[in-house]
Amino acid sequence: MTGFVQIIEFQTSRIEEIENLGRPSRTEGSTPPTFRRILATADRDRPGTYYTIVEFDSYESAMENSSRPETSEFAAKFAALCDAPPVFHNLDVQWEDRGDAVSEA
Repeated sequence: MTGFVQIIEFQTSRIEEIENLGRPSRTEGSTPPTFRRILATADRDRPGTYYTIVEFDSYESAMENSSRPETSEFAAKFAALCDAPPVFHNLDVQWEDRGDAVSEA
């Protein structure tokens, strides 16, 4: 099992606008997105802080997705709705446990 995960940490007082912006833009465009899955989360201990977790097959597929014009357009609009600049965490998957079996990267 290999993979790449990007975690985007951000703060906003405009989460509804970000949710409305993000949902349709992820699948629009002439090229299908390269991510496997997106999880949108809210920090229970820090109101107004959110994390988006995006799973990809590889770092290369993440960079391919980042280079899409739709992604660039989304990123600019997203950043404008944040209260501070978002922080990106780029992670290579080492192993995964889904509860039924452990997979090594």
